[in-house]
Amino acid sequence: LGARDFLSKPFDFHEVVLRVTNLLETRYLHLKLQSNNEMLEDQVHQRTRQLDEAQVEILERMARAAEFRDDDTGHHTQRVGWLAAESAIRLGLPSPEVRLLRLAATLHDLGKIAIADAILLKPGKLTGEEMEVMRTHCMRGAELLGGGHSALIQLAETIARSHHERWDGTGYPQRLQGEAIPLPARIVAVADVFDALTHERPYKHAWPVEQALNELRRQKERLFDPAVVDAAVQTVEANPLWRGLTEGMSQTTVID
Repeated sequence: LGARDFLSKPFDFHEVVLRVTNLLETRYLHLKLQSNNEMLEDQVHQRTRQLDEAQVEILERMARAAEFRDDDTGHHTQRVGWLAAESAIRLGLPSPEVRLLRLAATLHDLGKIAIADAILLKPGKLTGEEMEVMRTHCMRGAELLGGGHSALIQLAETIARSHHERWDGTGYPQRLQGEAIPLPARIVAVADVFDALTHERPYKHAWPVEQALNELRRQKERLFDPAVVDAAVQTVEANPLWRGLTEGMSQTTVID
């Protein structure tokens, strides 16, 4: 029943007072210790949250630094992260993985900081030699992110390395094929191409959204995982913010 002590009859007044006083002091110390433990636990949670927020902020700034090389708005990485995460939800990935993917996807082009401006910002078609240099950004990004201990950095490394692999094995840098390509990289590949098609770049005009979606559908089972394309298309079609984007823009490029 929770009894902590007992007294024998007949009661002695002084003994009763001492026993009750001791038990009350013990209870007080127990409550104080419990309160201190809760306070310490709260401080640990708060500190962990602060460290997590700091890590996310650093990653976002790294992504913006890379993106400023060829998109001074810095919004491309955010849009790719959003579309990748929303597509992952439709593919049934659990919430913790979706959150990591949204953050890691923003670093997919980190390796571009190692590409010379003459190539990265060239307003026309790249030569064969220039294209080979451009393609090194995948491994450069993976090298910059390599050796990380957190799940977030490890995922970012995987995406940076493999987001230009293609479903039919014609991609780079490792010519992976089908499901041998990590799923996060397959998801980001579709999000990255869709955003690149629908926004202005130094070497191209923006495509209308519907035209870009049709191109994704056309490249199913050739460049992209069919299931990922379906998820991305459904995400865009369900989001009114994308409707009417880049209306009237002309198509002047194809997917490399």
